[in-house]
Amino acid sequence: MRYVQLVLLLIGYTTLSAQEFASDYWHTGKVVLDSGDTLKGNLKYDLKNDILQIQLEKKLESYTARKVLFFEIFDETVKKYRAFYSLPYSTAGQYKAPVFFELLAEGKLTVLGRQSFENRTISSPLYYYGSTYSRIVLVNTYYLLKENGDIAEFQGKKNDWFDLMQNKKSEVEKYAKANRLSMDEKYDLVSVIDYYNSLYK
Repeated sequence: MRYVQLVLLLIGYTTLSAQEFASDYWHTGKVVLDSGDTLKGNLKYDLKNDILQIQLEKKLESYTARKVLFFEIFDETVKKYRAFYSLPYSTAGQYKAPVFFELLAEGKLTVLGRQSFENRTISSPLYYYGSTYSRIVLVNTYYLLKENGDIAEFQGKKNDWFDLMQNKKSEVEKYAKANRLSMDEKYDLVSVIDYYNSLYK
């Protein structure tokens, strides 16, 4: 039994309940409604359905993105404050509707994010040949907020971020390399973009 547990640990196997996904937890924070009211309490968000819940003393309130302007939480899973805005967005062929986006970086290059879950099948090199296991993984999708307010999904690969930085590309690449920042990691990416934006202040 111990051998099986060790193997599962080595291949990175975890059940859904053992994984720390921020959307599974209540977070201290505040929300600003479209009415102008500001509410403080414990918040829980659902980006798939764009619903925000807030615990107010003994009451539980739920709001769609249409009723919310902004909310902020302190995310214990990453020990960071995170800010979300309700912004009009449309997928291909659909009307724009309010959607929750996390503000990741703001400035010359303003980047938004959304997260979703995917059930992925992963091959295990420690099991017999051809053995696989399934795991729920968190997927980050990034968006660019343009000056005219339009929101476009970032479709490029990790190194394509540098191409958006034009004449600052070389300088920012050196910064990322010197600090060993990976463009595949969410908060590393944010650090790189924040550095780029700082060059215009």
